[in-house]
Amino acid sequence: MKLKISLVDDQFENNGITQTRNIARGIVFNNENKIALLKIKRNDIFGNTEYYETPGGGMENKETLNQAVIREIDEEIGYQVEVISSLGTVVDYYNLIERKNINHYFLCRAIKETNIHRVSQGDNLISQVLWVNIDEAIDLYESLKDTGIDLLIKRRELPFLLEAKKYLNRRKI
Repeated sequence: MKLKISLVDDQFENNGITQTRNIARGIVFNNENKIALLKIKRNDIFGNTEYYETPGGGMENKETLNQAVIREIDEEIGYQVEVISSLGTVVDYYNLIERKNINHYFLCRAIKETNIHRVSQGDNLISQVLWVNIDEAIDLYESLKDTGIDLLIKRRELPFLLEAKKYLNRRKI
C-alpha cells in the first residue's frame, strides 16, 4: 500500500504559496541493507541547524519521476540505482519560501558507485553522505528537534523510512 500524506507548515508564518515543485526522493539501500542519508547543514532563512534528508530533488523538463530520482541520487550520493518500487507521496508546504512540494518517494537499490557531482544550489547544503542501518536512520530522525525545519523534515521523512524498514526486514529472511 502506497502512503499518501498531506502536511501543513505550522512552524513558520503563512504569507501564501506562490509555487509548486514536484520532487523525486529515494530511500536507497546497498548490499548491506544500509540506507543513504544526507546530512544537511544550513544557516539561512530556516535557521542555523543540522538535520538529515533522503536524496532527491526537483524534476527537470520532460523527466519522469523514475528518471528524476535516478538522476538526483547519482548527483547527490554518487550511485547508479535500480528503482524497486514507489512508496507513496507526501504533499508539504514551506511557508518561508512560499512553496508547496509534492514529494514522490521511491525505494531504490544501489547498483554501482559513480562520482558525486552536485549541481544545484541546495546540494551545497549537503555536508556528508551517511550509510546507516534503517533503525539508526529512524533514531536519527526521531532525535531531530521538534521545531522549525527539523520538525517539517521529520514529519515528511519518517513515515517513508518506516515503510522502507518493512521491505528491508523482509529481505533479511
